[in-house]
Amino acid sequence: MVILRPQVALLSTALSIATLTIAFPTPKTWAAPNSDSSKAIIDEVWQIIKNDYLDTTFNGTDWPAIRSQYLNRTYTSKEEVYDAVREMLDQLEDPYTRFLDPQQLKNMQISTSGELTGVGVQITQDEKTKDITVIAPIEGSPAAQAGLLNQDVIIQVDDTSTEGMDIDEAVKLIRGPVNSNVTLTVLRGQDQLSFKIKRARIEIHPVRFSSQTTPSGPVGYIRLNQFSNNATSEMREAIQELEKQKVTGFVLDLRLNPGGLLYSSTEIARMWMGEGTIVATVDREGGEDKLTSDKNTLTDKPLIILVDGGSASASEILAGALQDHQRAVLLGTQTFGKGLVQSVQPLEDNSGLSITVAKYMTPKGRDIHKKGIEPDIEVKLTDKQRSDLFQNPRKLGTTSDPQYVKAVAELNKQVEKHRWDNVTVATQYLCSYLTSLIVN
Repeated sequence: MVILRPQVALLSTALSIATLTIAFPTPKTWAAPNSDSSKAIIDEVWQIIKNDYLDTTFNGTDWPAIRSQYLNRTYTSKEEVYDAVREMLDQLEDPYTRFLDPQQLKNMQISTSGELTGVGVQITQDEKTKDITVIAPIEGSPAAQAGLLNQDVIIQVDDTSTEGMDIDEAVKLIRGPVNSNVTLTVLRGQDQLSFKIKRARIEIHPVRFSSQTTPSGPVGYIRLNQFSNNATSEMREAIQELEKQKVTGFVLDLRLNPGGLLYSSTEIARMWMGEGTIVATVDREGGEDKLTSDKNTLTDKPLIILVDGGSASASEILAGALQDHQRAVLLGTQTFGKGLVQSVQPLEDNSGLSITVAKYMTPKGRDIHKKGIEPDIEVKLTDKQRSDLFQNPRKLGTTSDPQYVKAVAELNKQVEKHRWDNVTVATQYLCSYLTSLIVN
């Protein structure tokens, strides 16, 4: 079982979408760099990569030679040191292994609180094209209300092109003071679109739920938009309340859910599934660490999970586990495909290093990185339908939502099957009991 301990959190960053282990440092004061201090930071980063990086070939580079190259330089400012570290890491060609300056590390701490400042969009950087790509706008955020969609490629922030820009530079440009404006220009397929967005303080409420009438009885709809700190308790409350309302089954909506706390994902999996493996992480030596579930579920009623291309990381852990254990039917479109584990480690001057240390596998050993998870039932939305739904989130989980409508139809079939299975078990028990009476 994974627990959160003081100064440690497991999460998927809302900007680069990765499962992370973060140890937050005690604040220190940066001293003007001299030869020893600057080289200490560079060597610290080099040593962490050498000892912990998932790819033991270091992308085919001569890692010892890189150390000598950067330690033989002279540095006169912290910016030069930071630029050198970024240059060094660039040679790994891994967008998830990156340097975090003190402010970026602080922002990562804040992101676990469930409150963000900005436009409310999760972005990543394509490993091959280096495009700054939208994974998902946060539900109800300025970005969602403006009309940004999953897979939009951000080509310009205000008047600045993002060509050749790393994700941290893009984040700095997109963020800004509350009530200030930013214009994002995107490519959506072949179309170029511009969105003027007012930045805001965004409170993330991870769970909302309702009970809705269907031909097979009331159905519980639960929308989970992020695995934040309070997602676990809110999910438990939602399931328990819907159970009190005697729902016949559940639709769990993970569409455009970019991930969040790994511990939250595994705790929520335990609410639904029985005994077994939830997820396995595999390190550079091939060592495997499994997170498991026991028998203490909150419900065994039929479950349909809605997924799409914005369902990433922790969402894929949950969906993959329940699919592999045949606990849920997945409906929608292929998920994002983020299956690498990052460890964020603090450095001497309050900066940090996000380093790829492992990959995660579903219970059946599926490596979903870059592949995603295929739904059991594919139901696609047009761009117009997606835009209409996610700009108006109250339409999600209603008759205006084509994927939800299909999910309810499938759930009704599962409910009937579940009823007959229960009747069969009860009949077998009764026959066995009567037989025992006759024999006795």
